[in-house]
Amino acid sequence: MTTLDGFPASFYGEPGVLGMLSNGISAFLVLLQNFSTAHTGIAPQGVENILIGVHLILIGGICQLVASLLSFRKYDHLSGTAFIGYAALWGSYGATRIYFGAVSETPTTAPTTHQMLNNTSLSVNVTSNTTLNSTTEIPVCYLCLSLKESAIAGLVPYTILSFLLAFCSATVNYIMPFVFGAITATLIFEAVALAAGAWALVVSGILELLILIFAIYGSAALLVKGLTQRLALKGFGTPLFNVLLLGTANSGSAQSIGQEKKKNTKYAEPMALGFFCDTVTAFIFAFYSFGYMKSFGLGAAWVSIIAASQLFSSYYAHLRQDCYHTTKFGLHATYWLIIAWGEFVASALIVEDSEVTSGRQPMVGDWFFVAAALVLCCGSLNMDVLELIHNMLFVLLTVSTVPQIPLQGYHIFFGVACSLFTAASLYGTFSRLINTIAEKSLFPVGPQPVSTDQLKNVLKCGRSQQGDQDMLLQTDQASEALFYLSNGVAALSALHTAASSTNPSFLHLSVPWILISGAIIQAYVSRLQVTGGGRFGSVISSIYVVVWATWTWFRFAGNLLQLSTEGVYGFTAGAIAFLVINGFLMLIAAYRNLVLLLLTIIMEIVLVCFLLSTLQRLPYQLEIAMLALVSIICIYGAVASMFNCIFSQRVLPVGPPLLKERVKQETAPELTCPVADSRLTSGLLKIAGLLEEGGVCGVPTDTVYALAASCKNPQAIEKIYNIKDRPAEKPICICISSVEQLVAAKPPFSPLLWEFMRNVYPGGISCIVKKGDWLFKLGVGPAYDRVGTKDSIMIRVPDHTVTGHLCDITGPIAITSANPSGEPDSTHHSMVISRLGHKIQGVLCDGESNEVVASTVVNCLKIDEGTITIVREGCVPAVKVRQIFDRVKSTMV
Repeated sequence: MTTLDGFPASFYGEPGVLGMLSNGISAFLVLLQNFSTAHTGIAPQGVENILIGVHLILIGGICQLVASLLSFRKYDHLSGTAFIGYAALWGSYGATRIYFGAVSETPTTAPTTHQMLNNTSLSVNVTSNTTLNSTTEIPVCYLCLSLKESAIAGLVPYTILSFLLAFCSATVNYIMPFVFGAITATLIFEAVALAAGAWALVVSGILELLILIFAIYGSAALLVKGLTQRLALKGFGTPLFNVLLLGTANSGSAQSIGQEKKKNTKYAEPMALGFFCDTVTAFIFAFYSFGYMKSFGLGAAWVSIIAASQLFSSYYAHLRQDCYHTTKFGLHATYWLIIAWGEFVASALIVEDSEVTSGRQPMVGDWFFVAAALVLCCGSLNMDVLELIHNMLFVLLTVSTVPQIPLQGYHIFFGVACSLFTAASLYGTFSRLINTIAEKSLFPVGPQPVSTDQLKNVLKCGRSQQGDQDMLLQTDQASEALFYLSNGVAALSALHTAASSTNPSFLHLSVPWILISGAIIQAYVSRLQVTGGGRFGSVISSIYVVVWATWTWFRFAGNLLQLSTEGVYGFTAGAIAFLVINGFLMLIAAYRNLVLLLLTIIMEIVLVCFLLSTLQRLPYQLEIAMLALVSIICIYGAVASMFNCIFSQRVLPVGPPLLKERVKQETAPELTCPVADSRLTSGLLKIAGLLEEGGVCGVPTDTVYALAASCKNPQAIEKIYNIKDRPAEKPICICISSVEQLVAAKPPFSPLLWEFMRNVYPGGISCIVKKGDWLFKLGVGPAYDRVGTKDSIMIRVPDHTVTGHLCDITGPIAITSANPSGEPDSTHHSMVISRLGHKIQGVLCDGESNEVVASTVVNCLKIDEGTITIVREGCVPAVKVRQIFDRVKSTMV
């Protein structure tokens, strides 16, 4: 939609403009360097590489990340997944350039680097393993090993995934396939350039020029479309082939979405992005495990960037109130980050196999990942076969990284597990994305392994359902399971003996396990909890971020840093402060549930152990027992939180709050208007009677609550304007029960308009059409001049049984959102009563609304000219409306 500000609004409304420009400019930067290297034979070094790396991160990474986040909020599955994937690619590519530039500036490796200069794009500053090992005079920089191999390991999975994105985009338009296809070909030759000569750079540069041309045209087409609301330039609105978008929707959904609420459709589905990230990380680790990479220095940067991208898939799953995927992708990102930096420490800092083995043996944190992976397997029983297989392979993956496995066997086992996991993730990326775009199951993902009722019964273990009635009084947040898992990993990873505390290799290897899970990921969890809007927000998780960061600093990095006595005393004071603060956290937990309270109580004992450790009086046996107990509590808390949130029921007990907020016993105020229960026929008839008498009532719809007046009483429609303080120039729409009512009125609609209406009705879309005498046949009658404008009328057909029956009883009704003009919509009947109850004649009570925003308004006055205009974007995203229209239009040709 255009606004007075025009240009910025178009960027928000069409984030593809920013996304494609980011790809085009990034490709142009690499193009310049490739052509320069191929022409002069002088490879970029040092600062030159660092500068281009920074630009790639800023433009291709961060700018494209913004475009992807906007695309997710615009319900654009393809662009959201593609742009965040390419943002990770350009970010990793930029980090690689910076890495090469920094390596060439390192004094200890400068002579060797100059020996290795060649005409390739990325391998210019690469230090060869063979040359390094044969040059005994120069100290070996293990961070500099396998740079070329690491870059290839990262480029290959992105190439495959980019091809899949190009294929999927061909079902949406015919500009993005060329952009994504050119990126795919470019990645192939950038990888070839690492082993070949200047010719590969030339080919890559030509392809990057194509990316720039396609991106500029695509951005221009989208920008003009956003400004004019017309497809002035070809490329968007018509796919290359429509075969995937035709056919009858599968009755069995592409995935198990029985637990998903309608309001979640405000954000695009992030599942394909999560699988995308799993594919890249697992592929890189498979390369490393099979010995293709000697050091994981650069590989850690690639994995860290794509794992951070996976946190965005977890974040948008959280916004969609999808606890399962919030937990799954958050846990996967945690695992990849920990393993990546663990391998970085082992291959680049410790190096010697004997030392790595001695450091790995006492570590037990990975066993918590095994347990957590089994929890996800149980959760996927309510999803589909693909999810179950993917989680079973993740269990295999976590078992393969158990530190007690001998080092040589570990690498082989881990490599095989990564290969299998890569294959499953690759299929998951493609099937999730294409099925989501088509909104039907085109590629099989399998049925739900266990029915919802069976799984509930097993989890309840025959317990009575007495507690189900109070299940929603303290709703589990979607992030709570991830909170328990991050603390559980940190606690079990921190567990060690007195002998282990003097092992430098163990201390080095343990730092990523505690710091990433306990501090970094838990900081992300605290952000989710702020978004969740719980009563105490992110207080507990935020404090524990500091606790685990401090724990890592003192207990694991302290010996390595050789802290002074004064520094140790500072930690003693901090430990005392933590004890006091945790006492308040116990009080907060007492208002939540027994599991959380028990966790905070045990953490108090753990903090006592931390205090004793600063005084050199640590009882290791007590600390081991308490940390193990924290892990056990956390695994149960994760299981209970996840399943309770999935089913929106207390299927697993977490205990009642010990402390309850004392509610002031005030005499209930008299209701300011009559109310009726929507579940009762008598309630529906009561509201219908009030409308017939000329009253204005609050009624539920398939979106938010509305104020309704019968079209038989024009004066009641005028009351609505006074009740809402609604400007007189804003028209009111009419609501009918079905399209058949329109058919009976015989309006002079074109076949295209009829077909479009049949595809969007009933639902959260309102269509503006031309007024005519047919409205009298419809039953609008006396209200003809009170609804709509002079020439047009907006028609709603809600996908709501109660509203439909009400319209059948009363005839067409005039409706508008039940809120004072300019204020948020009412999403519960209590909001209607409290805000407008004193002004209206009744409220039909139906509980919480299905959506949080009103319907999407579509102007169909020029539909016969092949265009529609989104007047207001509501619960149905504009992208989806246009997809429906394009599909309908293509079938009418």
